[in-house]
Amino acid sequence: MSKPRVVAIIQARMNSTRLPGKVLAQIQGKPMLTWVVDRARLAKNLAEVVVATTTDESDNAIVQLCHSRSINVTRGHPVDVLDRYWNAVEAYDAEVIVRLTADCPLIDPELIDETVNTVVNAEKTVDFAATRLPWKRTYPIGLDVEVCTRDALKTAWHEASEAHQREHVMPYLYENPDRFSIVQLNADRDYGNLRWTVDTEEDLQFVRELTSRLGDRSAFRWRDILSLLTEYPELSAINAGVEHKSHKDVG
Repeated sequence: MSKPRVVAIIQARMNSTRLPGKVLAQIQGKPMLTWVVDRARLAKNLAEVVVATTTDESDNAIVQLCHSRSINVTRGHPVDVLDRYWNAVEAYDAEVIVRLTADCPLIDPELIDETVNTVVNAEKTVDFAATRLPWKRTYPIGLDVEVCTRDALKTAWHEASEAHQREHVMPYLYENPDRFSIVQLNADRDYGNLRWTVDTEEDLQFVRELTSRLGDRSAFRWRDILSLLTEYPELSAINAGVEHKSHKDVG
């Protein structure tokens, strides 16, 4: 049996609430969005990596960046991100969808592959797999990978009605465990208090300081970051006070 077509879709917009323009913020001379795309492209199970931005004029800069770097890009609804995803799914004929966000430049390609394999290679149907659920995570914030089947996402696209379900794409799936088969991946111990995403100036400073110490190791793993933070424990203090948003926050 042939493998399904797996497409990673990275949502990106300029008008983020807490740090506008963050997706194009420079990290070691490269826009953050490019970090996410390049890291995702290291995953072995992806047929395509696509950026899904909005039709808002403010996101023209994202489209220009993607065109200049031969990155697949689609445009869709500014607020209904679930609809924006479905448009990208149809445009790139995705059978399995990987949801990534443009504010996670440290995303781990092997963790992407592991999450995809949980869906694609399951003996019994798995509709949705993720490295975290809103009420529990053991991987650091910023290593979030969500994977679902085309049929599951289509159901969510048709039926999800709550604002947070439309904006955050996949809550309808894990909020209905009686309807969908759900698997959560866990680390060997609880690292869920570690914050490696970019939502504030402090987060951006943390990632810049961290990556400056990685040098030219472009294919680093998340455990390499753990080792680096053990060597430089002062880095974790940079954004330790940032409060993580709830999955039900919108806007």
